[in-house]
This record gives sequence, C-alpha cells and structure tokens, in this order.
Amino acid sequence: MPHFEGRSVIVTGAARGIGRAHALFFAAEGAHVVVNDLDSSASPDGGGESAEAVVEEITRAGGIAFANHDDVSTWSGAERLVEAAVREFGDLDILINNAGILRDRMLYNMTEDEWDTVLQVDLKGHFCPLRHAAAHWRREAQQGRSKPRAVINTSSTSGLFGNAGQTNYGAAKMGVAALTIIAADELKRYDVRVNAIAPAAATRLTFDLAVLPEPGDVSPFVAYLASERCSITGRVFFVTGGSIHLFQPWAIVDKIETSQRWTLEQLEEAAARFADVDFDLGIPF
Repeated sequence: MPHFEGRSVIVTGAARGIGRAHALFFAAEGAHVVVNDLDSSASPDGGGESAEAVVEEITRAGGIAFANHDDVSTWSGAERLVEAAVREFGDLDILINNAGILRDRMLYNMTEDEWDTVLQVDLKGHFCPLRHAAAHWRREAQQGRSKPRAVINTSSTSGLFGNAGQTNYGAAKMGVAALTIIAADELKRYDVRVNAIAPAAATRLTFDLAVLPEPGDVSPFVAYLASERCSITGRVFFVTGGSIHLFQPWAIVDKIETSQRWTLEQLEEAAARFADVDFDLGIPF
C-alpha cells in the first residue's frame, strides 16, 4: 500500500526543480497533491514550466492533483491556497514550503527591491502558508479532530553557512530555519511536526554550480519527515544525494566573565581571544 494513500499535500514552488520532484514523489505514494506555483507568465523567474504540466504528469500516472497559482508570499494568496486544499480534499495533512527565488548581488550593490523581493518570497512565502495551515490545524484540534500532520520547510546552506553575494537569500533562509524551530515548539500541542531541509540538487537556482545530484534524490527524505512514523520535529537537515546531515543550531562555544561592569581596557585584553575561536561548522563540501 502506498505510504501516503489519501493524505493531502501542498507543495509550493512545484512547477519545476525540487518542488516538482516532491509533488511527483508524493503523488506516486498515493497522496492527493496541490501543485502550487505562480503562472509561468506571471512568475518573476518564469521559464515556461507550469503547475498544470506537473498535474498532467501526475494524473497520467493515475495520481490525484490540481494546480494552484496563488501567490504564497501574500497573506490572502496563502490563505486561499490552504482553503483550496481543504475544500478539494477535505483536509490538509502535509505542507511542503519550497517556493524561492534568487537575486544575487554583493551587499554594496544590492538594491532595495532585490532585498525586499527575496525576503518576500523566500521568508514571508514560508510564513504565510504555515500561518494559515497552523490556524486550520488548531481549529481542527479544538473540534476534536487532531491527527498527525507535518510541515517541511526549505532553508539553504547559503544562510546556515553563509555565502558571499547572497545577503538577501541567506538572511531569508536563516530566518526559515528559525521559523522552523519555533513553529515546531508552538505546534507540537496540535500534533504537528515542523522540520526543514537545506537541499543541494541540480535546479534552475544552482545551474552554474558544480555537478549536483538530481532533485528527486531529496524527495525521499522529505517524505520520511512527512510520514506518520517519523517522530522528528524542530530539526534542520542538509540533504544531497544519499547524504543527510543534521545541523546544530546556534550554540555558545566560549565565554568571558567578570563580576562587575567591563571596562574597555579589560575587554581589549580579555575579549580579543574571540577572534581566534575556531568554529567547526562541519561543512561537508
């Protein structure tokens, strides 16, 4: 029996790349899928791919899906998306936040629009669907209809490790990691688990990088995080090919102390050592 038979899933940014791979994988495992993406003509990064094409591929294989073009980076668009899933499938079981864009530029050249656009899509575009899904799940729990549900967000090593030329994207993706940890703590009372992945795969956002694994290689772990047999919550993972790495959130690794207020002279002597503290980030590439 398929692992997600009859369960309903929203995948944002699902017309191409990793999102498309997620949608196809879940559909093949019996899930009813909402394939969300902006209409290719309206997308700021449109490349001709469409949510309809993914839906057609799913239905040809015997799966169940429908396309949705609401803008998840807006409050009303995300609300309509969640409402559409509940209306069409009777409920929402799994939310996969995947939509994202790039506007790479060095900090001293970045425009206000390049900053705002990336934060709008990559961070607010995670918050809005999660917020409306959370409200729905809370209402369901209050009516005695609580059941295991899951959210998988999409962060990036550009934020978690840092990458020059991506202050906007990195800030958004670091925000997604924090959003994940806090949301997991808030929603556990409603039987909702929230995790995030930082994927590395060959997509339109990584076309100029070294050879990377296929987008579909990431999807099995996302499906595991979404499955009812998984107990993991509040974690962030780097996923590429057959390798899965667990991130450790911010941690204090050194300190200096005094029993009274510091003077500048004391800090010049005591705090200088912080410049030489070695961080083992465990970067696998």
